[in-house]
Amino acid sequence: MMKSHKITGGGGVQLHVVETGNPRGRPIVFFHGVSQCSLQWSRQLDSSLVEDHRLVALDMRGHGLSDKPRVGYDDSKQWADDVNAVIQALHLDHPVLSGWSYGPLVFLDYIRHYGEDRLGGLHFVGGVTKLGSEGAMAVLTPEFLSLVPEFFATDTETSVRGLVGLLRLCFAQELSATELFLMLGYNVSVPPYVRQGLLSRSFDNDNLLPKIRKPVLITHGAADAIVKPAAVDQHKAAMPHAQVQLMANTGHAAFWDDAAGFNERLRAFCGSL
Repeated sequence: MMKSHKITGGGGVQLHVVETGNPRGRPIVFFHGVSQCSLQWSRQLDSSLVEDHRLVALDMRGHGLSDKPRVGYDDSKQWADDVNAVIQALHLDHPVLSGWSYGPLVFLDYIRHYGEDRLGGLHFVGGVTKLGSEGAMAVLTPEFLSLVPEFFATDTETSVRGLVGLLRLCFAQELSATELFLMLGYNVSVPPYVRQGLLSRSFDNDNLLPKIRKPVLITHGAADAIVKPAAVDQHKAAMPHAQVQLMANTGHAAFWDDAAGFNERLRAFCGSL
């Protein structure tokens, strides 16, 4: 059974959070990417993971059914406060934080301000850990970077064209028309100023990653058309204890392209903690 919560995050922003699964199991908190929402994790929330885990997914500020403030997206502490609010409000006992694409930036904001003691582990899924620098741009594909100006467009036609392009880059397996239009719907519901706020941040976590001691799993699609495999090499170099899962025949959204394989590996990782 799916439960919904309204949780007050940083700066009073109201966050929409859903949970399902075994309330006595190890919690896993899922963080989506830019312009997405908690629905992106449907192949995890409606899977055998519910038998052993308490599964939590939030709509990050600016997304889904959460508040969409005009400002604050450049404030690391507010992102950290969002994550802390979810952990505290739901009394999550040493959760695994699983972040896709932009998602790791958010849980790293939490670690920067609150530390990692209350966490069980970290899961980077096609993730990036820095923005706004030459080094950050180097791990992003030209195809993705060419779409970014359209993400900020305020006219509907240009915005939709950019978001359709984003979705097509995310998946190695072709989406059905129903899936594409559902995803396009929640992408379009995110105001352009939110995408601009997220992608205009300039910071890196190069000084934070080597300090992480909690177990880490890095999952990356072998056919990722947004984040290059070089990102995996960088993250593994910074966190030598990290386990790496390179998934064949999957794209940026490996958790969707091969949900069964993704879920099985995530379950094994959580079981090892």
